Amino acid sequence: MQNGSQNCATCGWIGSTIGRKQVIGITGLGLCGFLFTHMLGNMLILLGPQAYNEYSHALTSNHLIFAAEAGLLLMFLGHLFLALRLSWSNWRARDSRYAVRSNGAKRTSLIQRTLWGQGLLILFFVISHLLTFKFGPHYTANYGQGEIRDLYKLVIEEFNEAGLIAWYLVAFVVLGFHVSHGLGSSLQTLGVHHPRFQKSIRCASILYAIVVIGGFVSQPLYVFFIHRG
Repeated sequence: MQNGSQNCATCGWIGSTIGRKQVIGITGLGLCGFLFTHMLGNMLILLGPQAYNEYSHALTSNHLIFAAEAGLLLMFLGHLFLALRLSWSNWRARDSRYAVRSNGAKRTSLIQRTLWGQGLLILFFVISHLLTFKFGPHYTANYGQGEIRDLYKLVIEEFNEAGLIAWYLVAFVVLGFHVSHGLGSSLQTLGVHHPRFQKSIRCASILYAIVVIGGFVSQPLYVFFIHRG
C-alpha cells in the first residue's frame, strides 16, 4: 500500500508544472555535461587520426556503451517531450493568443519564446548527425592492434562539403543559444537562485555555451579551412 502511495506521489509530481520543470532542469544539466565531454573528445582531431580513432574505438568498444547510449537517448527524449508539453500547456493557458507581451523585467526574450523551435531543430540535427557519422560509411585503420573504424577519414571527408559546414554552423549557433539560457534556467529551477548571484550565473551560462560551442565549431572549421582533405 505504501509503495502504491509513493508511486502515485511520484506520478503527481511529474504531472505537475514544477515537477516537469525540475525534470527538464535535471535532464538539461545532464545533457550539458554530455556536450562538454563530447566536445573534448572531438578536439582530439587536432592530434591526428590515430589519437582520434583510438579514442572513438575505446568508447564504442566499451561494454557499457549500450547502457550509456540508452540512458542518453532517454534523457534527451524526456527533456524534449516534457519541454514541448510544458510549452504547449503554457500556450493553452494564455488568456489570449494575441495578448500584448510584457515589458521590463517580466518581458521574455526571443530565445525564451523560441525554445520549443530550437529543440525541434536540435532534434533534427542530432538525427542527421547520427546518420552521417554513427551510421555512415565504415572505413577501417590498423595501428598494430587490429582493425578499428577510421572515423577520422569519414570526418575529413564529410567536413570538406561546404553545405554540411553551413548546416553545422547554424545548428551549433542555435544550440549555443539554447544552452546559454537553459543552463542558468535549469539551475534556477533546481533552487540555485539568489538575486546576488543571478548575474554571475547568467554570465557563467553564456561563457559555458561559448566554450562548448566554440569547441564543436572548431572541428569542421579546422577540417574545411586548414586540413583540406
